[in-house]
Amino acid sequence: MPVKIRLQRHGKKGKPYYWIVAADARSKRDGRYLEKIGSYNPNTNPATIELDVDGAVTWLQNGAQPTDTAKAILSYKGALLKNHLAGGVRKGALTEEQAEAKFNAWLEEKASKVQAKADGLAKADADAKAKALEAEKAVNEARIAAAAPVVEEAAEEADAEVEATANNEEE
Repeated sequence: MPVKIRLQRHGKKGKPYYWIVAADARSKRDGRYLEKIGSYNPNTNPATIELDVDGAVTWLQNGAQPTDTAKAILSYKGALLKNHLAGGVRKGALTEEQAEAKFNAWLEEKASKVQAKADGLAKADADAKAKALEAEKAVNEARIAAAAPVVEEAAEEADAEVEATANNEEE
C-alpha cells in the first residue's frame, strides 16, 4: 500500500486550515487517513505549523512519500534533516549523540530566524500605526486651523454689522 504524507484541508471557505496526515495514496484528499502528524495554518504571519517530527520521521523511514507542499513543511520543521541524520546513524557515520546535537543546533538557529521575522513584522506594524497616527494628527490640526479663521471672519462681520447699526442709530 503506497503511503503519502499530504495535507488534508479543513476550515471554511477562504480560510484554509490543514492537517498533515499520512494516508493511503488511493484515498480521497479529505478522506480516510492512517495517522495525523500535525497541522498547518497559513492564515497567520508567519504561518503556524505544529508537527510531530518523530512521527513524521517514522513514516519517512517506512517509505512514505511526501507531496511537494508537505515536503516543504517537513523540511521547514526539520523532519527531513532528522531523517537524514538517522540514516547516518544507521550507517555508522554518526553516533546518536552527534546526530541529536546537530539537530538541536539546527533547531535553535531556525527558532532564532523565525523570532527575528516575527520581531521585524511587529516593528513594521508598530511603525505603520505610528505613521498613521501622525498623519491623522496632521489632518486634525489642518481641519482645526481651517475652521478657526472662519470663526474670526464671522466675528469681524458681526462687529462690522454692530458698528453699522450703531452708526445708523447715531444719524
